[in-house]
Amino acid sequence: MLVEHECDFVDALGRDLHKPRFETVVSELILVKNEALHAINNLKKWMEPQPVERNLTTTLDECLVVCEPLGVVLIVGAWCSPVQLCLVPLVGAIAAGNCVILNPSECSSHTSELLHHLIPSYLDNECYHVTLAGVNDLAEIVDLKFDHVFFTGNREDGGRVAQAAARTLTPVTLVLGGGKNPCYVDQQCDIPTTARRITWARFHNAGQSMVAPDYVLCHAEAKAQLLQALRCCLLQFYGSDPQESRSFGRIVNLENVHLTTDLLRRSGKVAVGGQVNEADKYIAPTVLCDVIDSDPIMQQEVFGPVLPILTVNSIDEAISFISRREKPLCVYAYSSNSKVISRLMTETSSGSFCSNDSVLQSLMVVLPFGGVGASGMGSYHGRYSFDTFSHRKSCLLRNSCIECVTYLRYPPYEERNLSLMTWASSYCCSSFSKFH
Repeated sequence: MLVEHECDFVDALGRDLHKPRFETVVSELILVKNEALHAINNLKKWMEPQPVERNLTTTLDECLVVCEPLGVVLIVGAWCSPVQLCLVPLVGAIAAGNCVILNPSECSSHTSELLHHLIPSYLDNECYHVTLAGVNDLAEIVDLKFDHVFFTGNREDGGRVAQAAARTLTPVTLVLGGGKNPCYVDQQCDIPTTARRITWARFHNAGQSMVAPDYVLCHAEAKAQLLQALRCCLLQFYGSDPQESRSFGRIVNLENVHLTTDLLRRSGKVAVGGQVNEADKYIAPTVLCDVIDSDPIMQQEVFGPVLPILTVNSIDEAISFISRREKPLCVYAYSSNSKVISRLMTETSSGSFCSNDSVLQSLMVVLPFGGVGASGMGSYHGRYSFDTFSHRKSCLLRNSCIECVTYLRYPPYEERNLSLMTWASSYCCSSFSKFH
């Protein structure tokens, strides 16, 4: 489907987000293809029953963990990456053997309509079905009772989905933009490389990403250099007028244009960019300096091309700042000092962590990706998607020929039998500990 309709996906994402073809192919289509190929190549291994260690009680038995499908699952995608955020979880759900109802976001309407049109031609429509319900209808849909709900989106909608799922004891995976993703820039780092990687990550897809750096905590000694390097990168990437660049996208709708514009105008000081054209749903790549914690742009997630820069005087101050806020989906750290990287990784809590780059940790099939706390629960990608959509069933295949030992558990209860069972239990535990 992705190969035969690449041009259709490029066109649909171009209409929804003015997304450049390069970004569509690399960050949407190739990513899904890699997930599917990885699952195909590894599925036999994932599906094999996993034996567990035996003890004295189960010496002649077989102990296994067997993966089985959960049943019928609901996958709700987000508009910011409408292909990969729908189809990557779908790969895992199919691999695990489930039936799926897929609900793309109404905001990216052209891409959602395309998925609705194409999927029945490639997948059995009795097992895999696409609905086009709006966000306000999700709670009612979840009430229909699924075996698992996988939701990607904002914290408010995710909370409503989780509440609806709780009424029927339905397990959920939530990938949320609940906490703003911090990016620490140390005074000991390669400033030109750092600026390039942050610029790409923040302004890719016109800043509409759940995994992009939301703000930079820059060491005071590196601030001037970083600002200058960011200016140079924006000029190099998008030219003197980014609105004319074929490499820069647009905001998904006017509501987000108004929200983002309001936040940037009431926060900090514009160092680069700041231009807005509502008719074109265009906001220029913007860097804000002199931002403080209480500014409006620091109070909520921003889906737009705005990068606030805050100044800190030490790694301790950066860690303290991050730890005071809700746990984010991602934490990024740029430093050539391994001790600084280690401290950021171990002394902050987040769904994922990446040093000296951004976003890439969220795209790798061999790493689990998901949130923690305000940024969600559960994870996916590769084997972790298969596990998310599977029930790991414990199986004990017993032998009936050792009743001479197991009879001790039966009534009438006697002290001698209890003593023997207590001894056997302690012996099993000590043997197990020595073994490990």
